[in-house]
Amino acid sequence: AAFEKTPSTDSCKTEELVSDVYFGPEPDEEMIRDLVRTVVGDAAADALVFGRVSEQDWVAASLEGLAPVRAGRFLVHGSHDRKAPRENDIGLEIEAALAFGTGHHGTTLGCLKALDAIAKRRRPGRILDIGTGTGVLAIAAARLWRKPVAAGDIDPISTEAAAANARLNGASPWVKPVTARGTMHPALRQGGPYDLIFANILAKPLRLLAPQIADVASHDAELVLSGLLGRDVAGVLTAYAAQGFALVARADLDGWATLVLRSGGSSARPISKSDISDFA
Repeated sequence: AAFEKTPSTDSCKTEELVSDVYFGPEPDEEMIRDLVRTVVGDAAADALVFGRVSEQDWVAASLEGLAPVRAGRFLVHGSHDRKAPRENDIGLEIEAALAFGTGHHGTTLGCLKALDAIAKRRRPGRILDIGTGTGVLAIAAARLWRKPVAAGDIDPISTEAAAANARLNGASPWVKPVTARGTMHPALRQGGPYDLIFANILAKPLRLLAPQIADVASHDAELVLSGLLGRDVAGVLTAYAAQGFALVARADLDGWATLVLRSGGSSARPISKSDISDFA
């Protein structure tokens, strides 16, 4: 319910209270009117107005006016900003949908910045994106290196959105998302071991998936983990330290942390401050 005005407790003063209530299934209007009449009186019951709200993708409607977002060489934009990418930009047209990941959230933006930083010093062989959402990270990596990126999501709606966005961005030859819980899909497990793994999900599944992720990671793999708040970082690092991963870099954007971890067996040089200036 959305309240436009709060009624005064002063009995000598009357103020109007307007409340909007939205129902999923069609409500029993008479029952609600009788309930309101019993609780607050005839005037309020008689003032009730019922109506239908037209079917609409409210997520898309709320996101369609968002401005482009830059993360190093990547520029994430909607269809209304197709002219926004500059020369040498990697433009990523991501349509707002029920899947997560338009680049505006601190987690997705942090992962894109991490990808841009990693690309300055390394060209990974095999890449995996767990919890791909709209597919933005997988598409960004595929466009950058022009190579296959394995991608999966537990939500079939996200899988469909990611596939559609891959087609939209000319990345469908390299990005073929599958519906999977973690890495538990033949296409994901057979595609490893992976040199670069993204997992932009939430703190608890990140901790639980640590053994799965370690199982498909190469000996010098790097992980980009996000979807966690600052208070969750220690627990996530503990879970991955038990699998042989150490923290390389961290960025905090809008209260959300993005972590870059590297396998303890890696011979790759550490990320320098110049590498991560745009990330951290």
